[in-house]
Amino acid sequence: MSDVTLDRTARSASAEAEGGATWQDYLALLKPRVMTLVVFTGIAGLIAAPGHLHPVLAATAVLCIAVGAGAAGAINMWYDRDIDAVMSRTCGRPIVRGRIAPSEALAFGVFLSVAAVLVMGLAVNWVAAAVLAAASAFYVFVYTMWLKRRTPQNIVIGGAAGSFPPMIGWAAVTGDVTLAPIVLFALIFMWTPPHFWALALFRSGEYAKAGVPMLPVVSGARETKRQMLAYTLALFPLGLAPWFLGTAGLTYAIGAGLLGALFILCAVRVLREDDAATNHRAAKQMFGYSIFYLFAIFGLLIVDHTAVHL
Repeated sequence: MSDVTLDRTARSASAEAEGGATWQDYLALLKPRVMTLVVFTGIAGLIAAPGHLHPVLAATAVLCIAVGAGAAGAINMWYDRDIDAVMSRTCGRPIVRGRIAPSEALAFGVFLSVAAVLVMGLAVNWVAAAVLAAASAFYVFVYTMWLKRRTPQNIVIGGAAGSFPPMIGWAAVTGDVTLAPIVLFALIFMWTPPHFWALALFRSGEYAKAGVPMLPVVSGARETKRQMLAYTLALFPLGLAPWFLGTAGLTYAIGAGLLGALFILCAVRVLREDDAATNHRAAKQMFGYSIFYLFAIFGLLIVDHTAVHL
């Protein structure tokens, strides 16, 4: 039995024995920082969609997106508790610390996941519920359980899981999925690899220790940086695509163009940084900017659409 497996077993037993979880521990299981991005992009899809949804139903849809995303995060923490224990970024999570038993975390996540889909279907529509269910299943089964520990393409393929929220928001209003929400899906899909690889560059030692085959661990920093630049270049036209499709106006297009150009500049700076650098300053800056980029570009979409309808 490996040291990681022994650690996992010991911590699981500790969690089962200790209990004493607070509401903050259960909130932490839902990955609230990640949920914020998910909810925001879901709201953007809901607002950009043609048509009108009653405010109560719109709030219900947003709540279901948030709860569904959080539930998938809780299941992810249950499954990844062994590798979470050996990484400084995740070692403070409630299961690892013995605050919540693994079985309780799993039950919590499964219950919320099912509830979110059922409420979305019964209160809003079943198309939005089906897309929400697909997003949760993809994150849990495809990314967490299948890809994450097996291939350096884990983030590339698995990134689809975090790309669903605008489609869910759009479907909540329209009851269907057309090209426009698929473009928003593709935008997040292409954004995910450079975002996570920037993090992986300055956390590569931890990923290697945990046995997670992130691209910098498997292919090295230089190849990772090249691919980060390639993805940011491909992301640029996708950022402008809502304007081309008529989903957003000129103000959005100008802002999206500037945001995309800055993202490319960040990737160029990362590529030019010495591979042997220990502080990874450019990669850390790109990681921070990537979060701002996603908030900003979907914020522009919301502002643009709201301004048109004032």
